[in-house]
This record gives sequence, structure tokens and C-alpha cells, in this order.
Amino acid sequence: MNILFHHRTRGKGAEGVHIMGVTNGLRQLGHTVHLLSLPGADPEAAPAPTAAVDSVVANTKAKQGSPVLRWLFDLTRYVPEAVFELFELAYNLPALWRLRKEVKSKDIELIYERYSLFMFATVWWAKRNSKPIILEVNDSCLVHRVRPLFFTGIARKIEAWIFKNATGLVFISGHFQQVALTGHQQIAPSVISPNAADLTQFVLDDCGAKKLRQQLNIDDKVVLGYVGAFVHWHGIDWFVDLMVERIKDYPQLVLLLVGDGVSFEPIKQRIEQAGVTSQIILTGRVDHKEIATYIGAMDYGILPDSNDYGSPMKLFEFMAMAKGMVVPDFSPVAEVVEDNKTGWLFPANDRQACIARTLALVSDKQQQHQVGKNARTFIEQHRQWTHNAEQLLGLLP
Repeated sequence: MNILFHHRTRGKGAEGVHIMGVTNGLRQLGHTVHLLSLPGADPEAAPAPTAAVDSVVANTKAKQGSPVLRWLFDLTRYVPEAVFELFELAYNLPALWRLRKEVKSKDIELIYERYSLFMFATVWWAKRNSKPIILEVNDSCLVHRVRPLFFTGIARKIEAWIFKNATGLVFISGHFQQVALTGHQQIAPSVISPNAADLTQFVLDDCGAKKLRQQLNIDDKVVLGYVGAFVHWHGIDWFVDLMVERIKDYPQLVLLLVGDGVSFEPIKQRIEQAGVTSQIILTGRVDHKEIATYIGAMDYGILPDSNDYGSPMKLFEFMAMAKGMVVPDFSPVAEVVEDNKTGWLFPANDRQACIARTLALVSDKQQQHQVGKNARTFIEQHRQWTHNAEQLLGLLP
């Protein structure tokens, strides 16, 4: 089948991982997939990303890319929200022209689109021309967003029409699906398809991991790891703030923090002030090719915060590397992680519970190993990208 994957993202960071994951999953099932991206935002043209690559780094690369993409990036940062949303609405016109051209030239049989707010032209055209179109829903006007909406009423009406008239919908969590059902009442047939991992990128390499541990002088330590953007909504700032008060009581513990972002310097200063630089290591930006090795060098991982509708990509990447994670029990996470079997849950937003659960595992090497092993098996059996591809194709009539 000839499939067109259309998206209106920068194609970097976690977005790029997901886009290429689904694309490769469909190709592994024998289908031909063409990507229709913003100019200069083709994730297939860049090195294979991982979600662990800092989103700030991804944005920097976007600014260094094509003039069109650089202009769009600046637009999202500096113009008022109302103006930005008007541009999103206006983008339906070039999107429609590009879609029609691509469908005709590539003889497309199925359109798969990463849903974006105010993007209605593709569903309208597909419905008018009897082309099946399946939407992957990672955003919505019904959930809390980092960037609040201005034209909320318009966005809600457009989204309700889109969700009703698409051939099918793919939600990243059951909570997200329920929010859509409650908010829009009538939606197209849908499936729940959390994120996944590409096992060709996350290969277990004990020798490489041991070599890195030796280089960092942590080979005889228990290594708790974090990989991702240093931003407030990931909770890494408050996690470090609390950990510096406790980590001296656990001399065998090292916290390995991989990534960069706006919170990096304040976190670095807090670590230095507390005098725990020997136990909390900041690597800064790491090349995406090395991310798997860094995760492999860890004994278990920490995800301090998430949200009640998203499917955090780094969770699947840690699990793919046979590392269990201490994670908040938001429903999308609890749908994936079985407590004490494939990870460790703590009550979401309970910071002290997070610290307590994390520290309780320091001396239990056997549990660290067994849970990590179980996590890898779970990914192998249930959460590779081919599983996502099979789910979305199941929505076709």
C-alpha cells in the first residue's frame, strides 16, 4: 500500500522519533511510506533521532536549517498567540495544495496525519475524495498545553468536526481517548497506541556500558539516570533540589544527568552549592548516537514528572535498554508500567514519595536487574513500532 505520512511539526526530538518510528514500522510490514513535511523539517533527512536528544538542541538545529523553517521557528516564539493561530489556519491552503499534488504523483492509497490544531483541510479533502485518512492524536484543545490557546472556541469546533469525520483516530493513551469522547461526544473509530522503541537503535551493549562507567569513574557505583530536556515540566529541577539534601546519606549512589536546557545552569549551581558534584554528574549535551550507551551505563532511571494524557518517549527507550524507571502513576504511564515488574510507580505530584521510592531501590541490585529485564521483554513483545503500525492499519474499513 502507498501511504502518505503528513505532519506539520519541526520533525525533531520526540516528534521526529515518533514520526520515523511509525514510518519504519509501516515499512517493515511491507508498505511504501512517503513523508510530507514542512520545508526543511523532514525527519528522514536528519540522522536517526532519539527522544533523549534535548528538545532545546533540536530547536537550535531547526534555527540553523532552511530559511523557511527558521522563519517558522521564530514565528512560534515571538508573535502573539492570536497571530500565530491565524497563521496556523492560513496554512490549510498550502497544505491542501501540497497534499493534492503528493497524493496524485505518488498514487497514495492511505493518508496518515499527525494531528495539529486548526488543520482541517486534509480531512476535508480526503473525505471529499473518498481517501481514507487516519489521524494520530498527540495534541488537543481539550488538554492543558504549554502554549495556551487564544481562539479556543474555533479550535474546539474544528477539532470536533475533524475527529468525527476522519476514518480513524490513534490516541497515545486511554486518558486522551476518554477526554476526546467526553469533550466531543461523537468521534471516529479509535485505538490506543502508546509510544514504542526501535530495538535497532537501542541495542544492549554491556561492554560499551562498562567502558563508559569506567571513563566516568562510576563503575563501582549504583547509577540512577535521567536523560532528556532540562525543563521545568519534566520535574528534573525539583528532583535535583530534593536529592542534594539526601544523596550524601547514600555514598554508593551516583545521579547521572544527560541533557541540556533552560534549567541546566540553575541545577548546576544547586549541585555545586550543595557540594555533591562527585555524586551528581552533569554530562551536558550528548550526541544521539551515544544515548543508548549512556542509558546502558545506568542501573535504573528516573522520570520525575509527566502529564495525565501523554506517553513519555524516554520511558520506552529506558525499557528498551533493559532499565526500569521510577515514574509517576499518571494513567498513560500506569497503562504501560506494571509496578515492581516493569518499573516502579509513585503517586503523581508527590515529590517526597518520588524521592523515597528512588532511594529505596539503591541497595536492591537484584530488583534493578530483574525489573529491567522484564521491561526489555515487554518492549520486545508489545511496544515495537510494528505494533503501532498494525494497530493503525486495523482502523481501515
